[in-house]
Amino acid sequence: MSSHDHDHGAHDHGGHGSHRGHSHGVAADADRRWLLSALTLIVAFMAGEVVVGFAAKSLALISDAAHMLTDAASIVLALVAMRLSARPARGGYTYGLKRAEILSAQANGVTLLVLSAWLGYEAIRRLVNPPEVTGSLVLITALVGIVINLAATWCMSKANRTSLNVEGAFQHVVTDLYAFIATAVAGVIILTTGFLQADAIASLIVVALMLRAGIGLVRDSGRIFLEAAPAGIDPDAVADRLVAAPLVVEIHDLHIWEITSGQPALSAHILVAPGGDCHAVRRGLQRQLRDDYRITHATLQVDHVGTDEDQELLQITEPAAAFPDHCGDSHGPVHRSGPHEH
Repeated sequence: MSSHDHDHGAHDHGGHGSHRGHSHGVAADADRRWLLSALTLIVAFMAGEVVVGFAAKSLALISDAAHMLTDAASIVLALVAMRLSARPARGGYTYGLKRAEILSAQANGVTLLVLSAWLGYEAIRRLVNPPEVTGSLVLITALVGIVINLAATWCMSKANRTSLNVEGAFQHVVTDLYAFIATAVAGVIILTTGFLQADAIASLIVVALMLRAGIGLVRDSGRIFLEAAPAGIDPDAVADRLVAAPLVVEIHDLHIWEITSGQPALSAHILVAPGGDCHAVRRGLQRQLRDDYRITHATLQVDHVGTDEDQELLQITEPAAAFPDHCGDSHGPVHRSGPHEH
């Protein structure tokens, strides 16, 4: 192999560092302001709702208040995680603390699941033996809660919901909004018909909403922790597109994951036809990744296939045998151009 046929590894961040850092800082400050506004509304109302819930003997109101407590906790977690994730990478944390946001989102999801289990049990118990519930207090408190939650939801909708962390807190608040609507309906039913089980039924509706939101957050955060490809991106399809580029002979060791929500990353080993311009191929592939998949954090190791002997070995299916100088232990499927694409 000639002197210029050495490994070419390159990393593409996309954009200009100073400009992006400034705009992200402004956006993060705005997100914090909106989250703090929502937090203030929720905490103020929650305190009053707890008192009214016990006075009215309403599980629906108590469950709403408990869920509002998790709303407040989720927003606090989101604010703390935003602070941590904004810290620059240093020492052993080569990505910084960006995944603190994903930890927060997972904690929000787990909290929703645990709380839904407890409230579900209590609601079923009250269906069998319903206590006397003051319907008027339930209705009035639920209507006020709808107004408060609408305001909090509006505040949080202004924040950056592409962050799984912010989305987790937002899902808490939206679930609570639906819960208050169900509680208001229960209050009307109790007042007009005396059907006391309506309170427990409203609680079960809240539980179903909490389960849905909780499962979604745990699933999405789990995918990131397990280094799964981002939803909507098929690694095999990406490899097929890249290996079809001019001069590309083979792609293997392709990995696609998310550093944190909304920040996909990719690494791959690219083999280029002899005599091809490795640098030009790399730049073209990184441009394609940015334009087609919005992957701007890409690390590509680009090598020439090498000698005529190596060319003959292209017929062999195992990458370690075909290119012993490159990868002794390739991970994942191998994608080749032409008749040897797979």
